[in-house]
Amino acid sequence: MKIDFKNKLGLRCLLPAAVIMLFLVMFILPFFSFPGYSILKNTTSHLGAQGAPHAWIMNMVFIFLGGAVVLEAWLGLRGYRFHQVILIIFGLGLIGVGLFRHAPLVEGVPVNLLADTMHSIFASTVGFSFILFAVSAAFIETTPNRRRVALLTAAMATFLSALMFTAADYAGLWQRLMFIQAFGWLLSLTKGPGLPPH
Repeated sequence: MKIDFKNKLGLRCLLPAAVIMLFLVMFILPFFSFPGYSILKNTTSHLGAQGAPHAWIMNMVFIFLGGAVVLEAWLGLRGYRFHQVILIIFGLGLIGVGLFRHAPLVEGVPVNLLADTMHSIFASTVGFSFILFAVSAAFIETTPNRRRVALLTAAMATFLSALMFTAADYAGLWQRLMFIQAFGWLLSLTKGPGLPPH
């Protein structure tokens, strides 16, 4: 008998749980991070940076979230191979962000340049793959309104990512807004009315 993983094991509940954890940690952990950490200025990568207090919490959330995204792609996008691969790359990028830490923002902590470089590469992979996935999702969504929302999500992710560089004093705010809209949309896609048969 074929096992229905979605129903028997409840594995597709992992993504909502991981997103909730991300939202809680990115707003609560700043109060326990290094002195001077600012939710407005500092990003979640800074929470998991080399030498940052309790950095392992942020990095474990990234890894858990990435794993949940990969699992969701594998179970929920069967028949949509291109979209499945892009979302898996997105998830693997999140895992890489958690495994390789941002350069330290705390004085006196030695810098692991390789880890910081790898972190940047994986962070860029996360951004590009998500935008590509959102755009591509517009071609398989079930209604014109949901297609427009997918394209708007891609546009907002692009705009907020640009703001992180052009208005860096508020990079933490832009990133948190981007995470809220991006993962909110991703949950609506994966837990919504479902995609048409392919």
